[in-house]
Amino acid sequence: MLNETGILFDITLCEGCGACYDMCKEVNNLPETNDDYLKDHLSDNTFTVVEEYGEIYTRKLCMHCNEPACVSVCLVGAIKKSSTGAVVYDADKCIGCRYCMQACPHSIPRYEWGLTKPRIRKCNLCDDRVKAGKLPGCVEACPTEATIFGKMDELIEIAKKRLKSDPDKYYQHIYGLEEAGGGHVLIISPVPFEQLGYVSKLTNEPMPEFTMRAMEKIPSVAIGGGLFLSAMFWLTKRKNELAKEKKSTNGKESI
Repeated sequence: MLNETGILFDITLCEGCGACYDMCKEVNNLPETNDDYLKDHLSDNTFTVVEEYGEIYTRKLCMHCNEPACVSVCLVGAIKKSSTGAVVYDADKCIGCRYCMQACPHSIPRYEWGLTKPRIRKCNLCDDRVKAGKLPGCVEACPTEATIFGKMDELIEIAKKRLKSDPDKYYQHIYGLEEAGGGHVLIISPVPFEQLGYVSKLTNEPMPEFTMRAMEKIPSVAIGGGLFLSAMFWLTKRKNELAKEKKSTNGKESI
């Protein structure tokens, strides 16, 4: 993971200009979806958004998990990890089950509900651009370097150094470093992340670990459930038989 790439977003440097939003639309050939970018939301046509919280501006996008839950539940391998660390999607393989949408702890993937041949849509961290030696669109467009790109080990060190050197300026946590097993989008902030709409109560354990444990329990649960239902069926059947016998006996006595 440390040799793979990612981005670091420093909320204290973001001016809310929307350049990252516009560039993301441009490089991904996405249509305009809102006259005011600050009122837009993540959708099948919007892969990153800029949100305003008082005097603070922040961004939301795919966190590109190290061990993505969306990858672990995809039945056909339509979502996978790239060599860059990005989580990418292959529409040709997708069967439209949308399990990835349910599994994502950050609620990121979106579905093209209005199309006859819909796809899952989300940020791919400009994987093709990175492989071609270019910067992700949002990084290239940022005028204040609020979003920077680099190798993960270097980004982690930069984030830790900023938190340590200016503790009054930063909330002492790197979001995305450990949440759900960590990922390739790191965020540092002047305030607790739940105040900015980020999912804060996430385990540090990779989400696929929960999937595997749940799958391991299925055989015992199925067997136990089957035995329980069988027992209930027998008891119900026996109860009905006893009721019939009692009714038959009462009928003979009355005669």
